Formats: sequence, structure tokens, C-alpha cells
Amino acid sequence: MSNTNRFVYVAAAIAAINGALFGYDTGIISGALLYIKKDFALSNFLQELVVSGVLVGAVLGAAVGGKLADRLGRRRLIFITAGVFVVGAVGMGFSPGVWWLIGFRFLAGVGIGIASIVGPLYISETAPPKIRGSVVSFNQLAITSGILIAYLVGYALSFSGGWRWMLGLGAVPALALGIGMLFMPESPRWLVAHGEEEEARDVLERIDDSIDHNEVIESIRDAIRQESGGSSELLKAWLRPALIVGISLAVFQQITGVNTVIYYAPTIFHATGFGGSASILGTVGVGIVNVLLTVAAILLVDRVGRRPLLLVGLAGMVLSLGILGLAFLLPALSGIVGWIAIGSLAMYIAFFAVGLGPVFWLLISEIYPLEVRGAAMSVASVGNWASNLLVSLTFLSLVGAIGRPFTFWLYAVVGVASLVFVYLLVPETKGRSLEDIQNLWSKRAGEKGDL
Repeated sequence: MSNTNRFVYVAAAIAAINGALFGYDTGIISGALLYIKKDFALSNFLQELVVSGVLVGAVLGAAVGGKLADRLGRRRLIFITAGVFVVGAVGMGFSPGVWWLIGFRFLAGVGIGIASIVGPLYISETAPPKIRGSVVSFNQLAITSGILIAYLVGYALSFSGGWRWMLGLGAVPALALGIGMLFMPESPRWLVAHGEEEEARDVLERIDDSIDHNEVIESIRDAIRQESGGSSELLKAWLRPALIVGISLAVFQQITGVNTVIYYAPTIFHATGFGGSASILGTVGVGIVNVLLTVAAILLVDRVGRRPLLLVGLAGMVLSLGILGLAFLLPALSGIVGWIAIGSLAMYIAFFAVGLGPVFWLLISEIYPLEVRGAAMSVASVGNWASNLLVSLTFLSLVGAIGRPFTFWLYAVVGVASLVFVYLLVPETKGRSLEDIQNLWSKRAGEKGDL
């Protein structure tokens, strides 16, 4: 590995701790909820509020994260986000009542919403085109690793019911992120956009010393000149297809039901007859599959492309949801329904991890022009977190209203719609520079007369 590539991977790994925090704070509640509901005597509605408090905060964080990233810089915002995570995690661990807990989960959610934008954004802008897909996917690997670590911590502490430790330990990776970013540079594209070209040239030298840095800086300048309208450019006809792709993938990623697995997997297993610790242990198995298939996606995304992974992943998710619904429908399977649930959930998360999970975050960091990239990622991320909130707030209620089989089959129908959308409208971005991708949308608009 060359020194330049080593720098890119180190920078990506540190920035991806954002994703680990994202994964840990969203995943840890699945195990903690079994004990929080006992300590605070929570109804189904209050359980949904505890889970969803972090998501309300994430919607707000995603809404402001893009503008803050454009104004403050990617590196500085990551550092600030680490501080938000620390306060949120410590506050959750010491919460004296359920409303304090919901409040601190809201604060942690603000950090998660910002992290979901600025982590992939920073990585995509410090990675060369030939390895950008795999490097940006580090963020998704970090998310899945954070979820797995949360499951393992939840299992280790399940015997004591130590939910406060489960939530409070999220402060540890947040501190690591803050310290790590002290040694990282700003994104070269942000530096050029703010007139700091000499510093940008130094960063580009560290990224890849074999390219013509003056040519790269000039191409960034050209992109900025073309998009001098700022955030208002989002409303222009030529960029509308990119906005539709980002928002639609954001919504589809959530309303296909993935966070029913992340948040409620132990609850699902518990409903099939497993005990508390066994339910969390089953979830650990699902988490391991999540990590392993995310590694596979990282190895494949720059070889086979984004579209094939999305199409195969969505098809597998639809099949898995169909099996899961069937497992809960047939009384004859009641004796083994728990094992069928574990197998189908593992299959579902495997296909999600190889397709819609990492590829969505990669695509929204690639498909938008520099001057509106932060704002456009905010719009997509708000859609993602709002959809996440909707699914999390309605899952237990939906199960109560129509039953588990039809709930999972409803998610499967949405998966079919997602598959059709990707086939018809999502472009391939493998191997293209960020500036080339911008020109792709301009060219398409020019052919249709929408410029």
C-alpha cells in the first residue's frame, strides 16, 4: 500500500467512527429496551417514544448538517459532533426518568443526523475515484460494526440488566473520534471552495502524489463556477433527477423495514419464545451477518458497480420478508418459528448489507455538485431519518393492527416498488470522478432541453 493510499484509508477510518457511533446509538436500544421498559413500566407507546427520540433528533441534525458542513467545514463539524455524542451518551446513562432518557436520546440523535451526512461527505471528498466506492463504504461498515458492538455489549450486560451502562458506553468511541480528527486535514474540495487552494494542494499531495494537482483544483473550480447559484440550484430542472434519486433511495432504505430488525429484533425473537438473553444473543448473530456482508459490499462496489448490488440486494430482501411473514403465519411452524425468524432476518440483513445499506450512503455522497452537495445530502438524509421515524413509531402498532405476517409482507411490497425504481432511474457511478458525475446530470438535462 502506498503512503498516499495509507493516508486515505486512515482518514476514512477515523471519519467512519461517525458511522460506528451512529450504529451503536441506534443498535444499543434494541437490547436496552427489554430492561428499560421494566424499570420505567413503559407502555408500547412509550417504548416507541424511547426508540424514536433519537430519530426525531436525527431529522433535525440531518436538516442542519449539510449547511453546517458547507459553512464550518467537514473536519470541524465532525469534531463538534463528537462532543454532542459524548454529552448525549453520558446523559442517557444517568437519566433519572423516561422523559430525561428521551431528551438525551434526542440530543444523541442530533449528532447521529449530522454524522450521517458529514462522515460520508468527508470521506468521498478525500478519496480518489478508483477507490472512492470502497472507501466511502467504510462508513457503512462502521455503522454495522457499531450495531454489532452494541449487540455484544447488550448481551454482556443483559444478565445484570445494566441498560445505563449499555447507553453510556457510547461516549468512548465519541472521544476517540474527537481525538482522531485533531490530526486530520480538511476536505480539499471544501478548501478550494473557500479560497484556500495552497492548503488544498497539500492535502491532495497526501491523497495521491501521482496526479496533476493543478488540474484537479481547476476541475473543482470549474464545478464551482457552474454551480454558483448555491442551494437554490437544488430547485433547478437539470438537478431534479439527482434529487429524486437521493430522496427516493433514502425513503426506500427505511420503509422496506430494516430498522424493525435493528431496533426490535430481540422483541421479535422474544415473541417466538426465546428468553431475554437468548433473544439478544440471536440478534448478535444477525449483527455478525450484517458486518460480514458489508465487507463483501466494500470489496464488490468498485468492481461490479452500484446498480447490480442494489438490484440483487433488493430482490433478496423481498424474498426474505416473504419467508419471515410466512413463518409467523403458519401455526404448524410454531415450534421452530424462532429459528425460521432468525434465519430469515439474517438473510434479510445480509441482502440489505450488500446493497441498499451501503450503496445509498455512497450514492448521495457522489451524485450532487460540490456547491450543493451538503444541502442535497441534508435533504436526502432528512427523508431517510423521517422515514426511519415513521417505521419505528408504527411497527409495534402496525403489528397489533394487522399482525406480524402482513406487516412484513407490506414491507416486501415496498421492496418490489424500490426494485423497479432502481432499475428505471438510478445511474451507475462506478469509476467516475465527482465532477464527471456532475456533468452526467448536465448532459442528460441538455438532451431533454431542461438546462
